[in-house]
Amino acid sequence: MRVAITGSKGQLGRALMDSWQEDELLGIDLPEQDITDLMALDARLRGFRPEVVIHCAAMTDVDGCERDPDAAYRINVLGTRNVAVAAERVGAALIYISTDYVFDGAKTEPYGELDEPNPLSVYGRTKWLGEEMVRHLCPRHYVVRVAWLYDRGPRNFVATVLRLADERDEVKMVTDEIGSPTYAPDVAAALRRLVCLPAYGTYHLPNAGICSRYAWAEEILRLAGRRDDLRLIPSENYQRAARVPKRVELRNFFGAEIGITMRPWQEALAARFADGDHG
Repeated sequence: MRVAITGSKGQLGRALMDSWQEDELLGIDLPEQDITDLMALDARLRGFRPEVVIHCAAMTDVDGCERDPDAAYRINVLGTRNVAVAAERVGAALIYISTDYVFDGAKTEPYGELDEPNPLSVYGRTKWLGEEMVRHLCPRHYVVRVAWLYDRGPRNFVATVLRLADERDEVKMVTDEIGSPTYAPDVAAALRRLVCLPAYGTYHLPNAGICSRYAWAEEILRLAGRRDDLRLIPSENYQRAARVPKRVELRNFFGAEIGITMRPWQEALAARFADGDHG
């Protein structure tokens, strides 16, 4: 199968490039390829003729999107429009990676795939508008929402907690932001199963279960054997540029109905450390 992956140098992109090696892969990322350039992107995909396009590329700096909304709209909305148009032109199915931040967190129960989004931030709104672009422009699509994504690389929450353990004696961690830590290789494996069915539509595929940022940091330090290196201080007063949902649990209903389930976040996090990278 020929598969084009936008954002191939990012967390999920790297996991896909590593785990989908039986397929013929085309990685698309900066600086070689800019998804906001429709003509160049279209030419690249027409030359490769993918059967599937996985659109991971995005501006994911939530506070950065708030400070520079023009860039967020250009990358997350216009860029996604370009990918959808180019994928449709070559007859490829499109997988669009979205986020739990399309919801406002006001619901006390898990959010299902058909619940109405109500994003609080520029990031959440641009990702929601990206979903709509995909739905309207590329009929053969999968919209896949994930949450709190991390891998074994140096730029994610897990790596930040471990770096803080090296640099500080104590740090504040919020207790009132609740979500589902999600391991990028698990998402890559779930997408492989999804695309082989196929069953188009919207899916929630985070690792199962929820926790606070504070509880997540505690588990990271425990698994890394660094529990005594860093004193975590519970906080509910973290100031940031963007408004973020306080509690989002994504319910995996449609995926589970076709046999695609995600292991608990604790098991996935333990697997990250069992892979041999503790720092």
